[in-house]
Amino acid sequence: MKDIAQKALSLLDLTSLNDNDTEETVIGLCAKSHGTFGKTAAVCIWPRFVKTAKDELKETGVKVATVVNFPHGGTDIPATVAETQQAVIDGADEIDVVLPYAAFMQGDKETAKALLNATREACAGKVMKVIIESGVLAHANTIKEATQLAIECGADFVKTSTGKTPVSATLEAANAMLEVIRDSGKPVGFKASGGVRTTQQAADYLSLAAQIMGEEWITPKTFRFGASGLRDNLLKSMGIEVDTPENKGY
Repeated sequence: MKDIAQKALSLLDLTSLNDNDTEETVIGLCAKSHGTFGKTAAVCIWPRFVKTAKDELKETGVKVATVVNFPHGGTDIPATVAETQQAVIDGADEIDVVLPYAAFMQGDKETAKALLNATREACAGKVMKVIIESGVLAHANTIKEATQLAIECGADFVKTSTGKTPVSATLEAANAMLEVIRDSGKPVGFKASGGVRTTQQAADYLSLAAQIMGEEWITPKTFRFGASGLRDNLLKSMGIEVDTPENKGY
């Protein structure tokens, strides 16, 4: 499990998207993203904290990810574009945008497509991850259709969930999404977000991805976990004390 935990840690978007987050929260999160144990792929925080995270992570190699039209997947395209543009100006490396899943499920796929296309243009040159909210879409065919739309709109990653709904990432949803990615033939990544809390759960997703995409496909460029609590469990699996000064984050 130690090797699996080390690999999973390198694929982690260490996340804090709580309503009561502060600059101190983000500074602590950034400190936890790198240390004697190695480093995570990114930190994912609210747009208002992008500048702080960028400063804290300077020269660490850890990316700064943020979210737009989050978590409800609203359809206000100008607002989402403005939020995206500001995040890029502030230094975001990656934009996690929510597919307007309510509109999508009601058959308004044109609005969903327009928002994703506009966001893609607004963050040109940056990584765009599209959150399809698979737990709400629920059915495999709907999940596949949403994944296909995200890829058509230029997604660099397709992400399961916001983590703000009753059902987040599941292996069933991951299977459907990974099959669409494989069949697309495009270099699109997958992010399992929400509900992945243990090394064993991470191992299950890594095993599934290896079966569908191949072991060599699993790198930070094409596979991520989005989580807040997973880090400490992974460190424990690696035999590392999580509350030592160099690993505590504050």
